[in-house]
Amino acid sequence: MSNKSLKVNIQKKLKEFDLDVSFELKKGCLGILGPSGCGKSMTLKSVAGIVDPDSGVISLTTDNEYVYFDSDNKVNLKPQKRNVGYLFQNYALFPNMTVEENVACGLSKDYDEKIVSEMIKRFHLEGLEKRYPRQLSGGQQQRVALARILAYGPDVLLLDEPFSAMDTVLKGQLRMELVNLLNGFDGFSILVTHDRDEAFQFCDELLVLDEGKIIAQGATHELFENPKKVEVAKLTGCKNISKIDIIDDFHLKALDWGLTLEVSEKISSKITHIGIRAHDFSGAEKSDVNAFETANSKKLEMPFEWEITLPNGLWWIVDKQIREHDFEIPKYLTIDPKNIILLEE
Repeated sequence: MSNKSLKVNIQKKLKEFDLDVSFELKKGCLGILGPSGCGKSMTLKSVAGIVDPDSGVISLTTDNEYVYFDSDNKVNLKPQKRNVGYLFQNYALFPNMTVEENVACGLSKDYDEKIVSEMIKRFHLEGLEKRYPRQLSGGQQQRVALARILAYGPDVLLLDEPFSAMDTVLKGQLRMELVNLLNGFDGFSILVTHDRDEAFQFCDELLVLDEGKIIAQGATHELFENPKKVEVAKLTGCKNISKIDIIDDFHLKALDWGLTLEVSEKISSKITHIGIRAHDFSGAEKSDVNAFETANSKKLEMPFEWEITLPNGLWWIVDKQIREHDFEIPKYLTIDPKNIILLEE
C-alpha cells in the first residue's frame, strides 16, 4: 500500500469569515465545491504558497515528507520550492513569450529540450510553438498553461475554476482532455469549482465549503446520492427542497408542497427538510404510494428535455429526443419513497 498523502490543516482570518479547512488526500483528485467567495481559492493559494495561513500545517508525503508550511515550527516554503503546479482561472501566460518559451519557463536554465517538445506534442500544440498567447484561442491557452505546469513534473496539481471562461462546446472537449490528463497524473490534484457537473466528473473525493467551513466531505458519488444537509443538496443540484413536519417514523408532511409522503428510511428528529431530484418522478395511478395530481402543470420545451412546473411548486425534468415536440403530462405522478432525500438544516 502506498503511504503517499497530502495533508492540509489551515486556519486564516478573512474579512467575511474565518477559513478553517482540514483534509488528507491519499490518491486521485479532490474537488472543493462551494459558492463564490466561500474560501475555495484561498485554500488552493495556501497550498501553493501564494497566501500564508495564520496557523496550521501543510505537508506532502511521497518517498520523503516535505513540510510546506508549519506555523508552530516557523516553516514556510516559497512557492517555487513546493513543486506545486497552479492553473489559474486566466492561465497567467507571459504575453511577451512564445508558446515554447512559456512551456519552458518553469524549467532550470540547462533544461533538456526534449521535455518541451514532448509537452508540445502531448498537448497538441504542434505548429503553434512560435505564437504568442494573444494569437491563441482560449482552449489553446489552457493547453499551454497545463503543458508549462506538467513540464517540471509537479507533485501536486491545483486547478482553479479551469473552465469558467469558456463556451460550452470548448468546455466539453477540454473536460475530456483534462479527465484523461488527471487519470494519467501520478501526483495529487485539487480542483476548485462551483459547478456540480465538473465536481462529479473529475473528483474521486469531494469537500463542500460554505463560509470557510467544511460542511460535507466524502466520496463524490456518495455525497451526490446522500447529501445529508440542505446546503449540500442545493450545491449538488437538487431542485426540489421543502421544510417538513414529521408525522411518524416513515411519514412526513412536505410543508412547501402540501404533500404527505412516505419515506424508506426512519426519520430522525434532526431531519428538518427533504429533497427530491427533478428527474426522480414517474407516472402513477391515483392509489399508488406518494401519488399526487398534476392538473394545471406548465411545461417548457428545451432541446433535450421538458421542464415541467407542477402545481404544488415542484420541478420535474423529463429527457426527450430533439425531434419529439409533444409530451403529455400523466394525470398522477409519484416519487419512490427511497428517492426522497432526508436533510438536516
